[in-house]
Amino acid sequence: MLLGASLVGVLLFSKLVLKLPWTQVGFSLLFLYLGSGGWRFIRVFIKTIRRDIFGGLVLLKVKAKVRQCLQERRTVPILFASTVRRHPDKTALIFEGTDTHWTFRQLDEYSSSVANFLQARGLASGDVAAIFMENRNEFVGLWLGMAKLGVEAALINTNLRRDALLHCLTTSRARALVFGSEMASAICEVHASLDPSLSLFCSGSWEPGAVPPSTEHLDPLLKDAPKHLPSCPDKGFTDKLFYIYTSGTTGLPKAAIVVHSRYYRMAALVYYGFRMRPNDIVYDCLPLYHSAGEPGQLVGRIIQKDPLRRFDGYLNQGANNKKIAKDVFKKGDQAYLTGDVLVMDELGYLYFRDRTGDTFRWKGENVSTTEVEGTLSRLLDMADVAVYGVEVPGTEGRAGMAAVASPTGNCDLERFAQVLEKELPLYARPIFLRLLPELHKTGTYKFQKTELRKEGFDPAIVKDPLFYLDAQKGRYVPLDQEAYSRIQAGEEKL
Repeated sequence: MLLGASLVGVLLFSKLVLKLPWTQVGFSLLFLYLGSGGWRFIRVFIKTIRRDIFGGLVLLKVKAKVRQCLQERRTVPILFASTVRRHPDKTALIFEGTDTHWTFRQLDEYSSSVANFLQARGLASGDVAAIFMENRNEFVGLWLGMAKLGVEAALINTNLRRDALLHCLTTSRARALVFGSEMASAICEVHASLDPSLSLFCSGSWEPGAVPPSTEHLDPLLKDAPKHLPSCPDKGFTDKLFYIYTSGTTGLPKAAIVVHSRYYRMAALVYYGFRMRPNDIVYDCLPLYHSAGEPGQLVGRIIQKDPLRRFDGYLNQGANNKKIAKDVFKKGDQAYLTGDVLVMDELGYLYFRDRTGDTFRWKGENVSTTEVEGTLSRLLDMADVAVYGVEVPGTEGRAGMAAVASPTGNCDLERFAQVLEKELPLYARPIFLRLLPELHKTGTYKFQKTELRKEGFDPAIVKDPLFYLDAQKGRYVPLDQEAYSRIQAGEEKL
C-alpha cells in the first residue's frame, strides 16, 4: 500500500513538476519499482495469474447462476427435484458404516414421506424441527424433507449434553425433535426440562424402555406416509433453509442461519472451484450437523448429480486420517477434507494451522478452555484449574490437558470421569490430568500456561502425578513411562 502511494507520488512529481515525457516517466518508475523489490511481485504475478483468472471465472459463473435462481425463486428442493427427474436411478448417497446405497429416487421418496408425515402432524412452513443424530443417509433425507414442507431444520451437534443441548433445543423453538436411537440417553437426561408440547420421534433401533415415554418410533410411521411430493411452500432463494450451531467456544452454542442461496453458493463454489466431474464421489468424513460437513458436501447431488460417500468413523473414533486416506484411494474416490485456522503464503495459498490462545481444536471441534476450566473447577470443589491443548503424535489438533491444584494429590478420579461424561461433550473432556500443589498466576490472576503447555504430559519431565483418560475403561488411569510410550507410538486410543 505504501509502495503504491510512493510510486503515484513520484509519477505526479515527475510529470507535473519536472515535466518529463510519459515514456521517460514510465521507465523511471519501472526501474524504481524493480529496485524496491518489484521482481517479487512479478514472480508472484506469473505464478498465480492462471489460477486467479480461473478463480475469477468461477466466481462469475456462480454469481450468474445465483442471479438466475433468485429471479426464478428456486430453492434447494426445487433444484433437487430437477436432478431427480433427470437421474432418478443414479446413486445419491453411500453410507460407509453399513454400505447402504440410496438412489436419487429413494432419497426423494424418503424426504417426501418426511414432509407428508410432518404436515399430517400439524407442522407448516416457517416452523422449526430439530435433528439430533449421527451420520447416516436418513439425516440428509430428514432435513431435505423438512425443506420440501418449508420447515426449518435445526441441526444439533451430537456431542452436546445437558445444559448445552437443552439450550439449543429451547432457543430453536422446535416443534418436533427427531433423534437417532444412539442419542436416546442424552435426550433422557434433558427430557424433564423440555417443553411438553415438543413432539419426540426416534429413528433407528427401537427400545421403548430406553427412550422418554412420549417418544414415537419414526421409521414405521414414515413407511406408511404418502411418498408424493407435497405442495410447494411459499419459499424463495433467500429464505431460511436450516440452522447450524457453533461449538460454543465463548459460551453456549449459537445458531447460524443458512438460507437456500448461501447453501447453493457454498456448494457451487466447491464444485466448480475443484473442477469436479459428474462421476466424482464426494467423501465426507465430517459430521453432517457441521457447516463443512453438510453444506459443502451436497455439491454433486444438487448441482451435478454426484453421489456422496460418508465416513462414519469420525463420530466414533475421531478423525482418523490414515483410515480415510487408505479408504479413499482404495476406492478411487476424490477426497475433499477440511482443517481449522488458515494462514496465507505469498502466493495466496492457504494452509491449516492449530488455533492459539484460549481455544484449541480436538476431534474436529473447537474447545473453549475457559468453559472447560469453569466446569472442572465446579466439579472439583472450586479448585484452581488450567486447561490447555497439547500435541499428540499421529493426531490432528491438540488433546485437552488439565492442570489441577491439589495440595494432597488425591482425587476420586473414577467418580470424576463419570460426572464429567454428563457435563461435557466428548471432544471437550480433558485427555490428560496433572495434579500439582498449586497453579502460578500472572499479576492479573490469569494462569501461567506457557510452561505447563511446554512440559506437556511426559512423565520423564513432569514429576507431578499424571493421568490419562483410558477410552476402553472410561476412566482416568496413571500415566507412566510405558503408557506414555504407547501414546507416542499411536498404540493407545485417545
